[in-house]
Amino acid sequence: MIIALAGNPNCGKTTLFNALTGSTAHVGNWPGVTVDKREGTYKKRGLKIQIVDLPGIYSLSPYTPEEVVSRNYIIKERPDLVVNVVDATNLERNLYLTTQLLELDVPVVIALNMGDVLKKEGKSLDDAKLSKLFKVPVVKISALKKEGLEELMCTVSESAASAREGFSVIEKGALENLFKDAKTLYKDKGADNVAFRAVKAIEQDVEEVKTNSDVTAKIKEKLNDGEDYEAVVADLRYTFITEKTKGVVGGKQKAVKLSASDRIDRVLTHRIWGIPIFLFIMFAVFHLTFSEDFLYLGAMGAIPESANPTGWNNIFGNGAINAPGTILFNLMDLATGKLGDLVAGAMPEGTWYTSMVCDGLLGGVFSVLSFIPQILVLFLFLSILEDSGYMARVAFIMDRAFRRFGLSGKSFLPLLMCFGCAVPGIMATRTIESERERRLTIMITPFFSCGAKLPIWACIGSVLFAGQYKDLIVYGVYVLGIAVAVLSALVLKKLVIKGETSAFIMELPEYRRPQFSNTMIHLWQKLKHYLFRAATVIAGATVVIWFLTSFSFSFSFVEDQGESILGVISKAFQWLFVPLGFAMGEDGWKFVVAAFSGLIAKEMVVSVLGMFAGMSNDVLDLDESTLLSTGFGSLVVGMAGGVPAAMAFMAFNLLSVPCMAAVGAASGELSKKKYLFGAIAYWMLTAYIVSALIFWIGRYWWISIILAGIVTVAVAAKLIYDKYGKKRVKTVKDINKE
Repeated sequence: MIIALAGNPNCGKTTLFNALTGSTAHVGNWPGVTVDKREGTYKKRGLKIQIVDLPGIYSLSPYTPEEVVSRNYIIKERPDLVVNVVDATNLERNLYLTTQLLELDVPVVIALNMGDVLKKEGKSLDDAKLSKLFKVPVVKISALKKEGLEELMCTVSESAASAREGFSVIEKGALENLFKDAKTLYKDKGADNVAFRAVKAIEQDVEEVKTNSDVTAKIKEKLNDGEDYEAVVADLRYTFITEKTKGVVGGKQKAVKLSASDRIDRVLTHRIWGIPIFLFIMFAVFHLTFSEDFLYLGAMGAIPESANPTGWNNIFGNGAINAPGTILFNLMDLATGKLGDLVAGAMPEGTWYTSMVCDGLLGGVFSVLSFIPQILVLFLFLSILEDSGYMARVAFIMDRAFRRFGLSGKSFLPLLMCFGCAVPGIMATRTIESERERRLTIMITPFFSCGAKLPIWACIGSVLFAGQYKDLIVYGVYVLGIAVAVLSALVLKKLVIKGETSAFIMELPEYRRPQFSNTMIHLWQKLKHYLFRAATVIAGATVVIWFLTSFSFSFSFVEDQGESILGVISKAFQWLFVPLGFAMGEDGWKFVVAAFSGLIAKEMVVSVLGMFAGMSNDVLDLDESTLLSTGFGSLVVGMAGGVPAAMAFMAFNLLSVPCMAAVGAASGELSKKKYLFGAIAYWMLTAYIVSALIFWIGRYWWISIILAGIVTVAVAAKLIYDKYGKKRVKTVKDINKE
């Protein structure tokens, strides 16, 4: 048996789905769209029922991908029954969708959720009256407290056995004759879901016109020109709900007063303090996840380095205390490192297959596993903020600023998450309904420096200018990424991804305490998604890179990376990167190889440079004072292009194609392959142009003066032309002046 859960956003539908399915739930994408597809199995009381959690929707009109997905699934896939989850505290709004579901020829059971909340307000709900009105079973439940679930599933099992013919609440009233005519036409044609299609024909619904153009054309002939029949139908639905459901909700009417959520919103969504409060909250989230000086004791000099046990410095802190996310990352890194050493010790030394297993396969997989703790910690905090209802407020307060760049408030969270990792950031774009805005957001996600890129800035910043300006260099890279993202959004909006920014309408749910079980299920689903999508891509790509850097074109194992396939290819294409500065000179090809390896995983960039510098220790394990005197320091400081070339190298790694895990995530979220290839081309082109500008302006500073002069003349010419060169169209104001 297959049942579908349908309901408004924030009605408790997902909570009910998690309560019924538990660990059996799995998440994917609906075919052709990036909307979540959640499925699971209910196994209790001898029942085995497959449950499909449809996206949260307000209607079955084709305005959003979620509405199209839900509508097509019920009509085309024909589930055995639909459970309509209704928020009892917002009955009138929720029942609008109910009136549409009842028009379909599918058994329906109404699950009245949050009745416990209604009871706290001193109100009661007559479920028997509601059941008689809509002619379907109604069951009171509390998904949060898992009350009434067994009764619901027993009712579902019984109701699914009986066929049901849909009916419409607009059968009586202003559109009665039109409805009868449309219904007759569909019956004569032998169509299914006659009541639903008749209403959609009257509305001249886009999807229905495509499916049954003959019937909708005949109905259109009977419609009055200029009449908004969709609005008329909506009004009839709400009139029916308002009039017929009187007395369903009883109890004394309490004096209207601000709810707890309203009082909290006065502070958290304040027009002045809302954004600073959010920035502080997100700083705390990232600080708890990535900081290496959690309590700032290191900055205050309160903990001497000798206070940390030898060998544990990199886990709990070196002269400081690491944040929880960093401690878990270090523990995972230590565990994978020990495991790698055990595998390497058990295999013959110096053989190609030992290198393939240890340096290729395990190296790539372990680099992915090391980041799992921090990704889970980050998602934990973000899940808490989302389940509490706060993230809906964030999208609301950021919407105004983002609309200037062709984005809505829903793009803010995915972009913010990219500072931690681009993979979850790109995955989070699926919450954006507009495909145009989703594409635009994904196109600029790599420009926000992720945690995997930080070692590049930190290591190079430690050796440039003897490490005196490390913090300023790292900060500058982050600012550069944000600036390029803003400019890119403006350029793409005007030239490539044109169109109006969609209206940003969303419901602000009540603040609720996050549930531990829901949060853990959410984390497990994200972990599975990350492992299957990101880890598999990195593992395969790392083996390919290992092969290309370990074998020559004659397929003989080589020690000198310069003689490898990738080394030879890099030298052949070295000229292409000479305009960027970092490919100049005898060692320029090494930086090209490092940049190519960064396409697999950005953590590999400094490791590859360390390998070329002849270092036996991992570059990341050395402090900045030691790093300056190593071969890595000599290699970077000795770049033929000088400091501008090093800056260009950082810019290229910041703006170019992100790691293969992020590319894999982008491939899953973009609806067409041509969009993915277009995004990759745009990232590479942007990285090339910006890096070249940084190098040449840095090396020849007078170029910046010439460019500034050209821009000034161009802007002045445009202003003069706008004022005197164009034929001005006289306005009413101009005529009055004359």
